[in-house]
Amino acid sequence: MEVYATVKGQIVIPAELRRKYGIKEGTKIVVTDTENGINLRPITEQYIRELQGSLKGTGLIAALLEERAKDKAREDQ
Repeated sequence: MEVYATVKGQIVIPAELRRKYGIKEGTKIVVTDTENGINLRPITEQYIRELQGSLKGTGLIAALLEERAKDKAREDQ
């Protein structure tokens, strides 16, 4: 598929792709600069569901709880 940019740098995402990826009016889209070009990733409910559990086992919850404990200790002083 080929699209063109406007003077303002705007592009139109074809309707077929908007339907496929659940892009509706107001959908946020993350634009990432990669080695191979520009990557567009819509932030939809499906995308958020895919992220669930992706950080499991990374120790982030333990780090967060530790930070909260430190903050509480500082507040109590």
